[in-house]
Amino acid sequence: MDDTTLSFTFNGRLRSMRHAVVGIGELLVTQHNAWIHATATALVVCLGLLTGVSAMQWCVLVLTMTAVWVAEALNTAFELLCDVASPEFHPVVKKAKDVAAGAVLLSAIGSVVIGLIIFLPPIEAWLV
Repeated sequence: MDDTTLSFTFNGRLRSMRHAVVGIGELLVTQHNAWIHATATALVVCLGLLTGVSAMQWCVLVLTMTAVWVAEALNTAFELLCDVASPEFHPVVKKAKDVAAGAVLLSAIGSVVIGLIIFLPPIEAWLV
């Protein structure tokens, strides 16, 4: 490998960003669970704006939403690779896919708990 393949170029970074955006588009177009995450993200942003959450609460919300999106993206990539590596059913591949899907579920459950902690007090205050 020569030095030119290791050089950092602006065009190379733009090309990498373009690939990443295409990947996000693929996630949004092909994965039904991503639609659920998009709806939940929009709901959280609306609730945050309506309830006037603090800057620190926004940080926590953004981190938790990002964790769910990253888990979903990694799960999708993992499943696609598994499908190529083992097109026929294999019980170990099934287990691996189930574990990856479980990671998404764990991050989503954690995000819901954090959302409840942040949003229940102002919602309760509105109802009283």
